[in-house]
Amino acid sequence: MDNKTVILCVKPANVEEISTRLRGKAKVIYSVLAGTSLQKIKEHLNPLAVVRTMPNLAASVNKSMTTLTGDISYKEEAKELLGAIGATRWLSSEKEIDIATGLAGSGPAYLALIAEALADGAVKQGLKRDDAMAIMRGLFDGFGTLIQEVHPALLKDGVMSPGGTTAAGYAALEDGNVRSSCMNAIEKAYTKATQL
Repeated sequence: MDNKTVILCVKPANVEEISTRLRGKAKVIYSVLAGTSLQKIKEHLNPLAVVRTMPNLAASVNKSMTTLTGDISYKEEAKELLGAIGATRWLSSEKEIDIATGLAGSGPAYLALIAEALADGAVKQGLKRDDAMAIMRGLFDGFGTLIQEVHPALLKDGVMSPGGTTAAGYAALEDGNVRSSCMNAIEKAYTKATQL
């Protein structure tokens, strides 16, 4: 491991175990371990530098939103290295990367739940499953582009006309506490990240 760049991809609970198997001093360790502090990695693996990273599932299609923090002297190298799998964002603290883990790291699961529920709602009303899935996929594809440039509140306002279908559906989502549930999901994921 001497003077090498190491990408650490193990379960957070296994850091101590692998520390007994590695020899030498890495130049830098890029860790993808959720909730595993820079200090813990330094204590167990003794590298010269550490950068925490949190890619997400979209890395498999080169569309990850990967958050980074750690040794600032590796900021540009980290952005270039992890930029190979999508967008990157350097954060200024470990608290911020733990919060971002709940947003970007866990986010694909939340969006998958919403996508599935919307398609199920269309099926419940009588749309064939394959049509519902195709429409939901088109919705997410177009929305993914729009959200890059337009604030979510403005997107919502651009669709919601007074007394219309969107207003009725939006009210149902508010009645179901969707906004509060999404905010609570981030809080719970962040809390869990700090406990790992």
